[in-house]
Amino acid sequence: MINNLLRKSVLTVPVAVLALAVSSAWAAPVGPSDASFYNVPAGLSGKAGDLIQYRPTTVNLGTGAPSTQAFNVVYQSTDSLNKPNAVSGTVIVPTTAYAGGGTRPVLVYAIGTHGLASGCSPSRQFEVGKDYEAANIVAALKAGYAVLVSDYAGYLNGQQATYLSGKSQGQAVLDLFRAATNIPSVGFSMTSKLGIWGYSQGGQTAAWAGELLSTYAPELKVVGVAAGGVPGDFMRTARNLDGNIGFAFLASGVSGLGVQYPNTIGRNFNLLASASGKAELSKLQTECVFQALFEHENQTLSQYTNDPANTTLDDILGVPAVADTLNAQNLGNTKINVPLYQFHGQADEFIPLDQEMALKKKYCALGTPVAFDLYPSEHIATMTQAAPKVLSWMADRFAGTAAPSTCSTTKGDPTSTNATPNGGDFIVKMDKWKLASNVHLKTLMQDFPEPDTSTFTANVNLSTKKIVGQVNIPDFAYPVKIIGIPFSTGMSIKPAADMTGTVSLDNDGILHVHGSVPMNITITSLMGIPFGQCKMVEPVVFPLDFDGPIASFGNGNLIFKGSTTFPQIKGCFISGILTALVSGSGQQFTFTITPPAPVDN
Repeated sequence: MINNLLRKSVLTVPVAVLALAVSSAWAAPVGPSDASFYNVPAGLSGKAGDLIQYRPTTVNLGTGAPSTQAFNVVYQSTDSLNKPNAVSGTVIVPTTAYAGGGTRPVLVYAIGTHGLASGCSPSRQFEVGKDYEAANIVAALKAGYAVLVSDYAGYLNGQQATYLSGKSQGQAVLDLFRAATNIPSVGFSMTSKLGIWGYSQGGQTAAWAGELLSTYAPELKVVGVAAGGVPGDFMRTARNLDGNIGFAFLASGVSGLGVQYPNTIGRNFNLLASASGKAELSKLQTECVFQALFEHENQTLSQYTNDPANTTLDDILGVPAVADTLNAQNLGNTKINVPLYQFHGQADEFIPLDQEMALKKKYCALGTPVAFDLYPSEHIATMTQAAPKVLSWMADRFAGTAAPSTCSTTKGDPTSTNATPNGGDFIVKMDKWKLASNVHLKTLMQDFPEPDTSTFTANVNLSTKKIVGQVNIPDFAYPVKIIGIPFSTGMSIKPAADMTGTVSLDNDGILHVHGSVPMNITITSLMGIPFGQCKMVEPVVFPLDFDGPIASFGNGNLIFKGSTTFPQIKGCFISGILTALVSGSGQQFTFTITPPAPVDN
């Protein structure tokens, strides 16, 4: 009788209440609001993709970021040795409804190198508004996507990062999506469409996630993978970085892989390393990416050994256990069963172009549909310059549009245009970048834009902190209204000298440019009629000052704004009139500099 009563009482409970009770019983707890949130969990008894804990948070993504709700998470994943681990990350969702039709798509953004210190992780950088990849994340949020960012393994309190452990990283981003779907009211689910995007270390991660999909997470609805600047061949990349301005990436890789593989990389390097070499690796574990980059540029791995004079990089890489572990990080061994957008900078000074082209061929041979774009710039600029194309390509995948492929291209392999020698300065070459310039004439209250074919060329030396550049503006004509009557005015704007100044990149990834460019300005004609050389008696000096995220270097936000003074005009019969109309202080100008467009390959 008692059993019957119990059974009857259960049947009278609404199904919704039962469902709520079940979901509450399995819901992950809300974690603490302080730094103890990142403590390593006491045990891992669940499965990969389980949400261990979460908490609401606020992310500072800079000016122009849309309104979002965000969460920090700690979740269970699997490392490269197939052992369970706990990983932290951030989930960011726009507060506005998705306007693209259907449910909101999700984009896992696989971050590039941030540095080995726990404070360098994106979750903690978002808190203080210093994440150098924020511009790409903002662009994805503006497209309406939920954006998930894994810190990767090793960024919980007291841990060491397993930097460049490809399998671990790939699994971490896939498990982040699984875990995020268990946050109450997050706005997406396991049936949501998912894209994966990453560059540099993030490109490695995205490609690994793509290769792991069919075996590790076949239930996910991944529609495409975008992977750029990919270190797909570790031996080739290591040889390029040794003695290179990007040596910190190699040394950090030794540290990270040593943590993940203590019995191969860790043990063998400890046998070879000197006390000072071990100290340098320990120092790297306290630094974020830009500090590490400049403090360790042009070093060699042999410098870290007990016998630098008689130890070559090949000696270190040739240790069988080391070689096996490094080769295990290589990509292109498994078909990615979704479309792949692959891209690389032709002037990349860190990740060799030739090994990326070889990786593309491997994927094509395996049957992966690959669309490949070659960007004209170096490593850092390509990261953000590619964002519009990545998001356009990804939007087509979310819409179900057939994916393009350049696997059948007849073009030959491109050659690298990187001109930075090993052991040299850290130089970013801006070769005929597009210059969009506009001058607002104070007296006439009119804008005076220069031709679309204007260019800016410069050597940006981040080692010596100097910039030298040249401006090229073709002669042009533009209608200017004088007392309401339009007059086609011919102009010649030529450099009086090079643009010179200082340039630096600080530890927070903020680019600082301060210089000036003097220009000779001549009015050559009026209404198409030449009337001599109406020339300003002195060069016009345009001050060029910029302080902003390094992402601006490639995404079209490298903008110089200011004011200058136009001197008197002499040399023709209407000099006095022209001087009255255009000369004087307070002339406002805007110069915007962007890299040239990519080409498919």
